[in-house]
Amino acid sequence: MPNNAIEVKNLSKKFHLWPKGKSTFKSAALDLLRGKGLTRGEFWALKDVSFDVKRGETLGLIGPNGSGKTTLLQILGGIIYPTSGTVKVNGRVSTLFELGTGFHPELTGRENIFINGAILGLSREEIEAKFDQIVDFSGLKEFLEMPLKHYSSGMVVRLGFSVAIHVNSQILLVDEVFAVGDIAFQEKCLKVFNDYQKKGMTIVFVSHGLETVREYCNRAIFLEKGVIQAIGDADKVVSAYEEFSKQR
Repeated sequence: MPNNAIEVKNLSKKFHLWPKGKSTFKSAALDLLRGKGLTRGEFWALKDVSFDVKRGETLGLIGPNGSGKTTLLQILGGIIYPTSGTVKVNGRVSTLFELGTGFHPELTGRENIFINGAILGLSREEIEAKFDQIVDFSGLKEFLEMPLKHYSSGMVVRLGFSVAIHVNSQILLVDEVFAVGDIAFQEKCLKVFNDYQKKGMTIVFVSHGLETVREYCNRAIFLEKGVIQAIGDADKVVSAYEEFSKQR
């Protein structure tokens, strides 16, 4: 079994930016018909990023908004693909971001558990076996037969989180999930996070909570404009980011 859970080599990601007023299919088609051609700009969200994550390691991704953190996490999760470079992930991945993706507002909480579980790769048999655990963790047992459109946003997040953490995986990718919900929910998230660390799960997470990164991460990466500015010991990398923030 490889020692590295994740290997990233020379990774870059480019997005195309359409000029203002030319962002719709209709406007682009009209330009083609008029012989104007299509013009668009480029935005490099990531530039030549390389790093490894060892099995059982917890890695924090930090940096200002728009620095490429979420883009990197989405590439690791297979949601989007890089423009160049390679990503090798050794193990089953579970993602904790955009919680509740695939939920249907007209369906009940019970029905949405099965839908979301299937999206995350669980078989119906696996969901049925874990159903009671999912419900107990969410604390939403009395609302299970209620359509999701009547849930608060916090309840939806709790349900999504409860399904996601019951996916058997070796690698966990987390995007700012600790910043949502009430204090009790955040504490519950961190307890799960700590339990996963004790079990030796590999974790990569994005957070603006620098003290959380200091407390829970072995190492960290500081990204800015898609480029790695610092990588290594979490405390030192957080300090480098704090110094950068003071100078902005």
